[in-house]
Amino acid sequence: MPSSKLSRHSYHHGDLANALTGAALELARSGGPDAVVLREAARQIGVSATAAYRHFTSREDLMHAVKDCALTELAERMQQELDAVPSDVDSAEQLRLRLRALGRGYIGFALERPGLFRTAFAHMEKMTDRPGIDPMQTPPFRMLVATLDGLVESGLIDGSRRPFLEFAAWSAVHGMAELLLDGPMSHLPADLQQAAVSRALDVINAGIMAP
Repeated sequence: MPSSKLSRHSYHHGDLANALTGAALELARSGGPDAVVLREAARQIGVSATAAYRHFTSREDLMHAVKDCALTELAERMQQELDAVPSDVDSAEQLRLRLRALGRGYIGFALERPGLFRTAFAHMEKMTDRPGIDPMQTPPFRMLVATLDGLVESGLIDGSRRPFLEFAAWSAVHGMAELLLDGPMSHLPADLQQAAVSRALDVINAGIMAP
């Protein structure tokens, strides 16, 4: 994604939309969803607001692009945790660790990149009709679904318990992230936060794996 430090001459003709999205993504990274303003993104890369509006007709259009990028970065952070799951354990344990890794990556992203996390889920209920923003079609959600399906296929979860497990898991992990980021747990020392995350993931996994 282009950096917000781009000048008007540093992108090729036809790449202005990407440059604007890159600038807006950096605004979101530092200031959250409220910082995503089309005129400011245009100013960051040295073009006029008129030129910017040729590519994004409104702030909502730009937010759509930025949210999509933020969700992709969230999925990448979750994938990092999946990649760290040891391969020298039996397949059942590996699946359990993968489920835990997804939650750890999700919460880790919220704490490490709060601006992007807030932006990824800002006003989503008003934008689910837009391609790429439907939460059930986003990369993080699909990763969770695939992992839960794998647990069913392996026999670790009874198929009769599979319906809506992704929503239960997502709501629990997202709630924990919100409490740590903007709720009363935000004032806890870092070591207590991590202990709380670990315990929450224990409980979530135990609930999902319960017979």
